[in-house]
Order: sequence, then C-alpha cells, then structure tokens
Amino acid sequence: MNKIFISVLLTSSLLFGACTDLSEKLYDKVSMDDYGKTPAEIQTIVSGAYATLRGYGADTPEGNGTNCYPTCEYVFFLDECASDEACIPTRGTDWYDGGRYQQAQFHTWTADNAMVLSAWRYSFTGISKINAIIYQVEASELSTEAKASVTAELRGLRAYYYWQLLDKFGNVPIVTDFTDTELPKSTTRQKVFEFVEKEIAEVLPLLPTGIQYGRFTQNVGYTLLARLYLNAEVYTGTSRWQDCLDACGKVTGYSLTAYFDNFATQNETSPEIIFAIPYDHNQGTVGNYLASMTYHYNQKHAFDPNGIYQWCGNGISAQPGVYSSFEENDIRRQSLLIGQQKSAKDGSDVLMDNGEPLNYTEAIENYTNALQNEGARLNKYAWNPNDAWERDNDWILMRYAEILLMQAECNYRLGYPDTGLPYLNQLRTRAGLSALTELTEEALDKEWLHEFVFEGLRRTVNIRFGTFFKAWWQKVDDPADRHTAIYPIPKEERDKNPNLGQNPGY
Repeated sequence: MNKIFISVLLTSSLLFGACTDLSEKLYDKVSMDDYGKTPAEIQTIVSGAYATLRGYGADTPEGNGTNCYPTCEYVFFLDECASDEACIPTRGTDWYDGGRYQQAQFHTWTADNAMVLSAWRYSFTGISKINAIIYQVEASELSTEAKASVTAELRGLRAYYYWQLLDKFGNVPIVTDFTDTELPKSTTRQKVFEFVEKEIAEVLPLLPTGIQYGRFTQNVGYTLLARLYLNAEVYTGTSRWQDCLDACGKVTGYSLTAYFDNFATQNETSPEIIFAIPYDHNQGTVGNYLASMTYHYNQKHAFDPNGIYQWCGNGISAQPGVYSSFEENDIRRQSLLIGQQKSAKDGSDVLMDNGEPLNYTEAIENYTNALQNEGARLNKYAWNPNDAWERDNDWILMRYAEILLMQAECNYRLGYPDTGLPYLNQLRTRAGLSALTELTEEALDKEWLHEFVFEGLRRTVNIRFGTFFKAWWQKVDDPADRHTAIYPIPKEERDKNPNLGQNPGY
C-alpha cells in the first residue's frame, strides 16, 4: 500500500497564495489509496498547515528575506510595541534597526516597516499553504466524509489567519482558490469580517470535538468567534456583545490552573490552554525565544553557575508604569522582572560588561538612548539551564482566562455589571487578590493588562477601549482620523500587485 501524505512545496511568490505559477512543481502527486480512513491518518494530512504557525526565519523560502516569527521578531513585536504595554528601547546602537521599533512606539510606522511586512507575510503564507493542501485533498482519493473533515479543520485554521489580517490590516484580499492565477483585489474590512464569521460557522459542526491539544477544534472555533464578536464594533461599527457571550458559553472542558503552570516548559499539561503552538527544539522546530530576547546579555550568569546559557538579547521591556500598576500581592506581577540579578554560582551581584550592577529598573529615562539595565523584563516563561536559546515552552494563542474576561466585559457592555463581576473575580482570586465589589471599565482594562501581560493581546484591547489613540509615556495623541487602528498595506506587496489599495491615512 502506497501511503503518501501531503507535502506542500511552496517555492514561488509569497504574495497572497493565489499568485502562484501553476507550471511550477508545487505539490507532490497525491496517491492516497485507502489512506485517511482513520483519525490518526487524517491528522497527518493537516499537520503541514500547523507547522507554519511556528514561524520561520528570513533565510527560509517562506521568509524570503523577512523574519516571520509569531512569538518574536517581528509579528509579536509589532503589536506589543504599538500598545501601552511594551517597548524595545534603543540602547546606544542596539535595537535601532532603522527605527522600526521607535515607529511602533510612536505610531509613526510606514508601509516600508519590516515588521508590517512580516505580519502580512506570516498570515498570507499560512493561507497559501492551507489553500494548496485543500486543493490536494480535494484531488485525492479520500472519501467524501474524510475530505469534509480535513477541509473543515484547514478552513478553521485559515480563518484564524484571516482574523489576524482583519485585526491588523482590515482591507485585505480574500483568497481561497489555489488555482486562481489572477492578482487578487483588496476586500473591505466588513467583507473580511463576514468571511471569517461565515467560515467558522460553516466548519464548526465538522471540527474535532473535546480537548485536543494543538488542533483547531470546536472549542478553538468558538473562542475565535468570540474574539471576532468582542471586537465587532471596531471591525464593522456594530457591536455584537451578546453573540460573543453565546460563543463563550459553548467553550467547554477547561478550567483555571495555577497561573504560571501555563508558562512552564511542559505547559501542554495545563487544563487552561485552548490553543497553543507546540515547540520542541529537539525536533527542529522554530522555538519560543521571546523570553531570551528580553534579558540582558549577562543574565546568563543568573541562569547558570557556569555562565554558559545560550543567549540573551537585551531587547523587549515593559513600558514604565506597567510593573507598578500591579498590586503588590498580585502573583502575576512576577511576570515582569526588576531588581539586582544574582549569580547562580555564588550569589554575588551580576555585573554588566561596563562593571556596573545588572539591576533592572522599571524606569526608562531616555527611550531612544536607554541604559542597558533599564526596563522591566519579561519573566513569564520558565527556564532551565538546559534550554536552547529557543525554549521549549509552547506559545499560548488562547486560554480559558480569556473566555472568562470576555464574559465579564460583554456583560458589562450590555448593562449587567453584576453578572459580569464574578467572571473577573475568578481571575483576581487565582492571582491572590481580593474580589472586587464593583465592575468598571477601568477594572476591566487593568485585568486585561495584568492577566495577559506580554501575550500579544494588548494592542487590540487598547483599540477596543479607545486608549490606543491617546498619549502615553513617549507617544503623543494619534491623528484625529484614527487611521493607526490598522497598519498600512506593505509597499513591497503593493509594488508586486497593483490591485491592492492602500489603507486610509497612509
């Protein structure tokens, strides 16, 4: 029996997935025989689509000169550093990188920004691969039932990528036909919203049920639908709070766990994680190296008695005021690191290369020329001396705490704060805090910040709460037209495809 599962060989343009030269060898011949008759066999077919979630480097065919990592440069950095949560200070010449991080902080990004291009390519590369796999599945000898099951999971994952594009760019092409060689045209944000909504609704009955780690299940689909409705007013001008609540109510089987268990090296055992990107450097996957990018270069002496920890980048930090916004007894405050670092060898002070103490401060006195030790550092992910610089902690995309907080916020928006309050208080109790007696917009905003610090949600929260456009720390008020709520369409992509319009204000 010849069992050949699908291996997509995407070697052409990464424009949009549809702009592919079909004369190239883009896929292996599908000779499936009776392959795909069991759930395990079916899962191998879709595994290639999930691999793209992990990201890829600039030196790969997918990257094509642009880093596309979901947990670090540049996709994560783009949105985190555009929020009131994080920043990447320029330290001398370190981390200047053409000013791209300063543009994110000041909301002055342009269509030439490499992080903007990375965010675009990351999603469209994922979409391109999924479209190719769907094409192959439909051409295979799988049964009609098996095709429907496989295609549903792939469409769900594709909807996740389109939600990312909806959130970041708004007006993007909708491409679902792998054989279409026409350059796609831009689609309105409203139409992209409707497409994502329709896709999820159609595939939900066919998605895997229950808790299946790392797969796009019904629970993941309902969580994504809840996110869509939570931000519907931003995306379309019409609120959908009750629809968000209805979707949240259909997410089942999860529970809160000890907070930092979600970020352990073996965090796949957490009962709270709904959807995550698995990482294992021993398997050759692109790893979760965000944590390594935050610590000072000499943090290695605090990690390992021999000072041989793989690598630290001294990059991303919390903005001043974030650390101190936590109540002192909030265990989540430990997600950020300040203070003097001590040697793992003898307990002495770790020093920087200039001989001064490695003492992290919350304050950053000069964002464009910061000192090496300034800025509270991300300390959320567990580490051990045997880490590679790409850590094995799986990267969380969705967890049950988000469901609870969406339920709190939607009830508040609908005028039922007393109904929403217990959902928020579950998170406060888990954090070691006393329960609140009143639910306010300020309390909701703070809880989003503290519960999900450095998890990539803050920019979207800022926009939904209206704080995104206000002055903070180094940033002045955004322009009155609020065009910064979405990023520009990358210049490089518009140069390749004249059918792409530019977003207003750019």
